[in-house]
Amino acid sequence: MSLWGGRFSTPSAAEFKQFNDSLSFDYVLAPFDIQASQAWATALHQARLLTATENQQLQQALGDLARAVAADPKLPLSADDEDIHSWVEAQLIDKIGATAKKLHTGRSRNDLVATDLRLFCKQLAQQLITANLAAINALLSFAETYSDTLLPGYTHLQRAQPIVAGHWALAYVQMLQRDVSRLRDAVKRMDVCPLGSGALAGTTAPLDRENLAHDLGFRLASENSLDAVSDRDFALDLLNAASNGMLHLSRLAEDVIFYCSGESGCFAMSDRISSGSSLMPQKKNPDLFELLRGKTGRVLGHQHALQITLKGLPMAYNKDMQEDKTGLFDALLTYQQCLQMLAFAIPELTVNSEHAARQAALGYSNATELADYLVSKGMPFRDAHHVTGEVVLLAQQQGLALEQLSIAQFNSVSDLIGEDVYPILEISYGLNKRSALGGTAPKAVKTGLKHAQDWLHAAEAASKHVRQARLSDVDKICELIAYWAEQGENLPRNKADIMQAIHGFAVAEINDEVVGCAALYVYSTGLAEIRSLGLFPQAQGKGLGAELVAWLLWKARELGISRTIVLTRVPEFFGRLNFRLTVKEKLPEKVMKDCDICPRKDNCDEIALEYWL
Repeated sequence: MSLWGGRFSTPSAAEFKQFNDSLSFDYVLAPFDIQASQAWATALHQARLLTATENQQLQQALGDLARAVAADPKLPLSADDEDIHSWVEAQLIDKIGATAKKLHTGRSRNDLVATDLRLFCKQLAQQLITANLAAINALLSFAETYSDTLLPGYTHLQRAQPIVAGHWALAYVQMLQRDVSRLRDAVKRMDVCPLGSGALAGTTAPLDRENLAHDLGFRLASENSLDAVSDRDFALDLLNAASNGMLHLSRLAEDVIFYCSGESGCFAMSDRISSGSSLMPQKKNPDLFELLRGKTGRVLGHQHALQITLKGLPMAYNKDMQEDKTGLFDALLTYQQCLQMLAFAIPELTVNSEHAARQAALGYSNATELADYLVSKGMPFRDAHHVTGEVVLLAQQQGLALEQLSIAQFNSVSDLIGEDVYPILEISYGLNKRSALGGTAPKAVKTGLKHAQDWLHAAEAASKHVRQARLSDVDKICELIAYWAEQGENLPRNKADIMQAIHGFAVAEINDEVVGCAALYVYSTGLAEIRSLGLFPQAQGKGLGAELVAWLLWKARELGISRTIVLTRVPEFFGRLNFRLTVKEKLPEKVMKDCDICPRKDNCDEIALEYWL
């Protein structure tokens, strides 16, 4: 079936039809095309362009079709329609006849495909965020296991300074965190609904496009119909995020391949993620990581291809844009698969700790410590750098490590070097000295690990149920606070107060319904408090309270807050979230602000806890 043809007197040539049709790849948009059609039918009914009976018929037929596609995603491929939009309409006509022909009133395939593709991209972006979080979780487990395990660090693929394996893993955690941030930013920009833009100039249907956008789960409706149907920068945003993410996976894969090599031997792969050679029985190959590295070029290529497709297109829609899909679909699914394989593979890696420690000590990796030692004796660093280079050359000529040189040999280069140099040349000395934030000392790694775990908990909450509150949430927040105030668990707050403080609130949702809230209140001293935490009874026991707390702790860190408190009658709940007991007398800000208006001020039974960020 084709959605056009009245002005044509002969059918399309078979050769052209095969070249032109897109059902073979855009069939994956079927669930989103059906979703958009359901919302469109509702909007047409509200605009009195469909009767209640016609809308009901369409909704029933579309619902049946959605269930059929969910059961068999490749169902559309059994037909010979031009594209997924034609297939959906043909299925509806077969089911309900003439009523189905009214569905396309006021819309075009141009705004419909732009909507379908955005819905697809929004869903895939969330799945990519989830896959990134799983990979981050695996890397954090690796970092925790090897938080003090020595590993040689490299620059220019030459031994440079010793690090710990946990520090190496946390470097990639940082990269993947930024990948999650890029995906979130892409989702924000694509969260705009094109439906109702028509072919290019807008729709003649008198409908409320903002309501239509919200029905489809978009934040906003597009404000320019030409832009809405003709650009695919939202797809480029997502491809850019995928390309950056794959670059990070490729670098990680290259590191693992090197550390697993016979030349390094610091890492070992389990048999579960290794392959062998058809000829050489001794081989154990890192094929999984080589594929991660190899698939990167594929994703980058798809990004570049779409850029070239779009670069010279005139306004508005052009058939060239049909080429936006195959590369996009393949790139995103490839990226998702690679993230899933990384999360699977990391637990199968181990560090050969004793061997890695010996490797870390090689290559005069303690030379910087000798230079710093000379600086501590009053020598300018540039001179100390030069003198240390001479000592290294002497040690190389003697075939010795720096710590194996005698004092006489040291003094032949500089008489500032004494017996106290030997403790400084021990590998643990330089390692532990790098304890500033971001350093490789085990102490600093444990701090970085804690920060990353807190970030992960907040990110998991945000990807599941928790988000920043909006003004449209005020009534639900008021309802929640009133409910728990009646139970004596929260102080009552009026609507104006909540509206004024809405920027400090987070809400938890189930099926797009607000079922919980909490707020972060910042005192003038820089202390922060988590307050107004509450869930409707039917939402309890699902982990939403912990998700709200994790999200607010992440927000506190983003604001540069170092200490967050809570006063509660359920200290065990916050204890499980790593809050520690404190005393209310250390919280004058809280006492001054709320205690005088609390009905229980003379018989307070709340426990104070704190969390250091």
